[in-house]
Amino acid sequence: MKLLAGNSNRTLAQAVSDHLDVPLTKAQVKRFPDNEVWVTIDENVRGEDVFVLQSTSYPTNDNLMELLICIDALKRASAKRITAVMPYFGYARQDRKTGGRTPISAKLVANLITRAGADRVLTMDLHSGQIQGFFDIPTDNLLAAPLMSGDIKENYSKTSELMIVSPDVGGVVRALALASRLNADLAIVDKRRSGPGKTEVANIIGDVTGRRLIIFDDIVDSAGTLCSAAQSLMEAGAKEVSAYITHGVLSGAAQERVKASVLKELVITDSIGQPDLVQQEAKIRTVSCAALIGEAIRRIANEESVSKLFD
Repeated sequence: MKLLAGNSNRTLAQAVSDHLDVPLTKAQVKRFPDNEVWVTIDENVRGEDVFVLQSTSYPTNDNLMELLICIDALKRASAKRITAVMPYFGYARQDRKTGGRTPISAKLVANLITRAGADRVLTMDLHSGQIQGFFDIPTDNLLAAPLMSGDIKENYSKTSELMIVSPDVGGVVRALALASRLNADLAIVDKRRSGPGKTEVANIIGDVTGRRLIIFDDIVDSAGTLCSAAQSLMEAGAKEVSAYITHGVLSGAAQERVKASVLKELVITDSIGQPDLVQQEAKIRTVSCAALIGEAIRRIANEESVSKLFD
């Protein structure tokens, strides 16, 4: 087994490498002066089972091209099997036509990864489960719920006081899975889209009065919707509001919004590498997904069940 890392999240790649006790494959992933990606694999990979770890986060297109070119280099070097390990799958939110003459970019990216030569895909908390069907190769979608529930149990002594909140109707299944693990009640925020990138809270389904709430979702981007939902929940009588989000995209002024919000804390995984400014923010805490991804890689390499990780 070989583990190759692109440049998008070297810290996570090294943590996965340490967990597996498998050194990162020697390779050069660089740029030409005109910013073209250049990849050289400095080890023999002929006949090897190779896992390429690369989140397609910001800068999304650069990191995606790195992934595609790494896969192509491995294919031409006669690797036996290539698994694209994407803790965060960029373009996942463009999973359907939202109007006339619009693309389904998630499907296009899936096609690109497949045509580049990947034999299977390993990712975590896809924005929508049906994206697995966009790939014509085996695709494993890891769930962050067990990881998050373990952290909640460690940091909240009385889980009976908790209530899990889905930030929208579409995330109910995801939030319910976490609530079931914690034996907690569920509430739902009914959001209405008032314009492109703008939402407002219309209703809160469930009695949140005096409860300690945890908003659970897959992606936090600009954090505007998350912070407004937290404000609405506090105004509805909640005792405190925290958020557990798998992928911390945190674009633009997200860090400042979280800092100024009523949120007690925002907990994210390290599926996306974060700048120092975010890492130093007291309200933002990171839980590592390295062990989860590492164990999934080990099971794939040994032809064992990945789904049993979540039983």
